[in-house]
Amino acid sequence: MRRILIVEDEIGLVVPLADRLRAEGYDVEAAMDGQTGLQRGLTNTFDLILLDLMLPKLSGMQICKQLRQQEIGAPILMLTARSQVTDKVAGLQSGADDYLTKPFDMRELLARVAAMLRRHQTKSGEPLTTYTFGDVQVDMQRSAVVRSGEAVSLSTKEFQLLRHLIERRGVILSREQLLGDVWGYETATLTRTVDVHIAWLRQKLEPNPRSPEFFLTVRGTGYKFAG
Repeated sequence: MRRILIVEDEIGLVVPLADRLRAEGYDVEAAMDGQTGLQRGLTNTFDLILLDLMLPKLSGMQICKQLRQQEIGAPILMLTARSQVTDKVAGLQSGADDYLTKPFDMRELLARVAAMLRRHQTKSGEPLTTYTFGDVQVDMQRSAVVRSGEAVSLSTKEFQLLRHLIERRGVILSREQLLGDVWGYETATLTRTVDVHIAWLRQKLEPNPRSPEFFLTVRGTGYKFAG
């Protein structure tokens, strides 16, 4: 599960933001002032940091600079009410990866977060080569799947979907997201393609396809891989 640190002093923003991120499948921690945020950023491992610019005790700029000086490489998305170009440039120069001005649309923030996590995984130089869940072993390089010592035959799209879910394990993905990311559809279509392929993966890889442990349905939203 991807871990996100929110460093923000507006409780009215922290609570709904943390709740929404948790609903999307992220593990979220929050710090209400700059010193606490810096300490948590330095002593814990996070996949992404949401950092307010104006904070008590220590500014977002100072936190960002110190994190980078200590070689903390987690992507940083700065949140601030400031909208001047000079402030945006200063934030990026201090080590932030992106910048979002308040008030923002929650959907835009979630899209930015997902994109930054994908880019960071690509840049990290540590792509998954193998992955194991339950009695299933997945070889990403050979596009091979073994279950209980026996090879499992997956179609190209089944394997692409499996790989996509594994790489975003713990994250709730809508049918539209999966259609776009795996099948390349630019717009939502009235199709049960995703549902059918999930059913096939359950049939082939779940201990009990009728009561899935790994390929979970999130009612009204989509799916989540919990391997």
